[in-house]
Amino acid sequence: MGFKCGIVGLPNVGKSTLFNALTASKNAEAANFPFCTIDPNIGIVDVVDKRLDQLSKLSNSKKKVYTNITFVDIAGLVKGASKGEGLGNKFLSHIREVDAIIHLVRCFESDKITHVNSEINPLSDLETIRTEILLSDIDLIQKKLEKSKKKLLKEKEIKLLEDKLDQLNKGKEESPNNNEERKFLSRAGLLSIKPKIIVCNVDEESLATGNSFTEIVKSKFSNEKIITICADIEDQIMGLNKDERETFMKEIGLNKTGLNQLIREGYDLLNLDTFFTSGPEESRAWTITKNTLAPKAASVIHTDFEKNFIRAEAVTCEDFIKFGSAEKCKENGKLRIEGKDYVVKDGDVLYFRVNP
Repeated sequence: MGFKCGIVGLPNVGKSTLFNALTASKNAEAANFPFCTIDPNIGIVDVVDKRLDQLSKLSNSKKKVYTNITFVDIAGLVKGASKGEGLGNKFLSHIREVDAIIHLVRCFESDKITHVNSEINPLSDLETIRTEILLSDIDLIQKKLEKSKKKLLKEKEIKLLEDKLDQLNKGKEESPNNNEERKFLSRAGLLSIKPKIIVCNVDEESLATGNSFTEIVKSKFSNEKIITICADIEDQIMGLNKDERETFMKEIGLNKTGLNQLIREGYDLLNLDTFFTSGPEESRAWTITKNTLAPKAASVIHTDFEKNFIRAEAVTCEDFIKFGSAEKCKENGKLRIEGKDYVVKDGDVLYFRVNP
């Protein structure tokens, strides 16, 4: 299990340039006119993890498999998308398929790159996206509550949709009260409940300290996850080899790439953890949600493992690296036998025992 992030924003804010940088590709055409991206570009990126590198080396594994993140470059949205303006219907349908939304906003001036609204105003851009998503959800709920379709819903589901409709009509985006409600609203196709990260795309001069545009965004959305990047710089970085990349990043004072920032924030936003399996044949990273029980974690490897689960042999990644192998960890009392109630921790190295 990896996770899928959709990059959304108004036309010409840098979505395709960022996508190309994140995926180290040139799949997304970047051009100076709206709707250059019509069908979504999709890129799958390895989540490079130094812990897995060390495990693979210690186990002398024939194969090393990182977990991954999928980025989707979605067509630029305009006002009226919820009513089909521009490429609105396609835009909204593509958002429904992602786990989290990256709201990319333009926070730089440029005479060379036009802006769909003729002025740089990230708050207005974010409000346009938010409004179209809310309007789309309102329309979707109203259709589900039509007399003919109400019969297919349970009473508590009708109440939940009615309450959500009332919230949205008031312009509110309140989170569901519990996981059961979230799952139902997610299955219903609501977009406004999807986790989001705001990404401010700045010029090179503003990368280190930000600018007036980023300050406005941070002030207005103080409770949101906000990252500042320069898509052009990210694109340049990804075109370099490892040594050149490190030198260039030091020269411009950049500690982490935008990809690393998005992965870190994305995992936190979606409450994700990583566990490992490691042996001579393969060392692999696996993504799970936080507080996952051992049998459910085993099912990520193979669905049959959950029902046939016997136990898990577990060791922390730190101990595995310190002692050099699972066998050495066992000799030093660091290998634990865990049952069905064990909550898997981030960084666990696990060996599952299952019935054949």
